[in-house]
Amino acid sequence: MSRRNTIVAALFLGALAALWLAFAFVVWPRWRGAVAPAAAVPGAAAAAPVGERKIKATLYYVSEDGLSLVGVEREVPFGDPVVEQARRLVEAQLAAAPAPLASAIPEGTTLRMLFLSERGDAFVDLSPEVTTKHLGGALDELFTVYAIVDALTVNLPAITRVQILINGKEADTLAGHVDIRHPLQKNLKWATPQAGPPTPEAQGQD
Repeated sequence: MSRRNTIVAALFLGALAALWLAFAFVVWPRWRGAVAPAAAVPGAAAAAPVGERKIKATLYYVSEDGLSLVGVEREVPFGDPVVEQARRLVEAQLAAAPAPLASAIPEGTTLRMLFLSERGDAFVDLSPEVTTKHLGGALDELFTVYAIVDALTVNLPAITRVQILINGKEADTLAGHVDIRHPLQKNLKWATPQAGPPTPEAQGQD
């Protein structure tokens, strides 16, 4: 091969090498970066969940005159199995009452645990506020007890009796009047006929 041909071949190979290096270190990384999945942003919010399923249930609140319980139809989050639905019913019952009614449950009371026996007895374990913040009085105590008992037994046929526990322990009473040492059956003696759903104005005051 002549010297001239050797020089041309060397130049040609050099050009090919330069093109390869440019592609390998410049073009390819940029193209790959353009089509690669974007990295997750730390702390980014997840997609909004689908609307939670709800059921209609009768919950019980103290009437305006303070002399009875009023059954009100409200929407409560759906739960499965029965023990989960019972938990959600109690949590809804412990929440604020729709105006102009009042809650039968002392403010600050929370649900600690809920158990369900094979025979249909529900054991509702409430925080100490159910007694320490109770206003007292036989009628108010009846309202507190049966708002919970009736909310479960009326809405869940699988539950036949309810016993209220306080801070994980059995108690004689909440405020000295109503015996809660044993599971109690549904008793609507102190409840007036069910009221319709609260108006939007009332719901806004929950």
